[in-house]
Amino acid sequence: MPTKTSSSSQSQSLLISLLFFCPLVHLTLAGDIAIYWGQNGNEGTLAETCATGKYAYVNIAFLNVFGNGRTPSINLAGHCNPSRCAIASTGIRSCQAQRVKVMLSIGGGSGTYSIASAADARQVADYLWNNFLGGSSTSRPLGDAILDGIDFDIETGPTQNYDLLARYLSAYSTPARKVYLTAAPQCPYPDAHLGPALNTGLFDYVWVQFYNNPLAKCQYGSGSTANLLSSWNQWASTIPATKIFMGLPAAPGAAKTGYIPTNVLTSQVLPAIKSSSKYGGIMLWDKYFDGRNGYSSSVRSSV
Repeated sequence: MPTKTSSSSQSQSLLISLLFFCPLVHLTLAGDIAIYWGQNGNEGTLAETCATGKYAYVNIAFLNVFGNGRTPSINLAGHCNPSRCAIASTGIRSCQAQRVKVMLSIGGGSGTYSIASAADARQVADYLWNNFLGGSSTSRPLGDAILDGIDFDIETGPTQNYDLLARYLSAYSTPARKVYLTAAPQCPYPDAHLGPALNTGLFDYVWVQFYNNPLAKCQYGSGSTANLLSSWNQWASTIPATKIFMGLPAAPGAAKTGYIPTNVLTSQVLPAIKSSSKYGGIMLWDKYFDGRNGYSSSVRSSV
């Protein structure tokens, strides 16, 4: 029978082994996949998207009209009536039952939106809370399901006051229900529209768009990963977010530039970025292209 001393010695040895082993575990942790859904009527339903088991986050895209006195409007590209898409509640609940977080993405590459002032930021935050989050309204566009948070995909229009919108939305978080904030900045650093907002440190997940941007600055091109990885390192070491995701086109036709061949992504890019403590996984644009032999199936085990 071991003595008390030998038992203590074994415990200390085990603790030391665990301390040395933990960093190795960190380096091999898998990331997640985020996807944008809502911009093609042929991409399948929200429930079907989550039922694939591929995605940890789904961004419903887009609420592309808001702010400065405008009547907010959501565009789901043929999925349902933009003014009343209550059927989406079934899909949202189905996703959440599978532990998939579902966000409403505001902005997008085309739309009419801006935040004119602090008062306007407050008004937009109140609208989002009451119509998509934990508040109440008689005209909730997606029905009575409660989304997990708001995704900022701000690509056009005036750049001011999105930091205030983030602060007002974050203030709705409670210990019982957190309002998640995510963002999709362009890869040239700092992002022209979201720089001040990201610097608040209030964003949980940031999926940087490493596509449809100048090749010389920050994305993959001409067979070289140098600019892409340099830009990734800058984002990962600078932005005070919980996790950073590499945003990529899901297939060659999903974006004009930035697509990375599968073998390059799995053998060169992912091994280089997964060592970052901020690494969260990859974001794919979008569900329609991913459903047509996109990344999620071929690279899922490598993410």
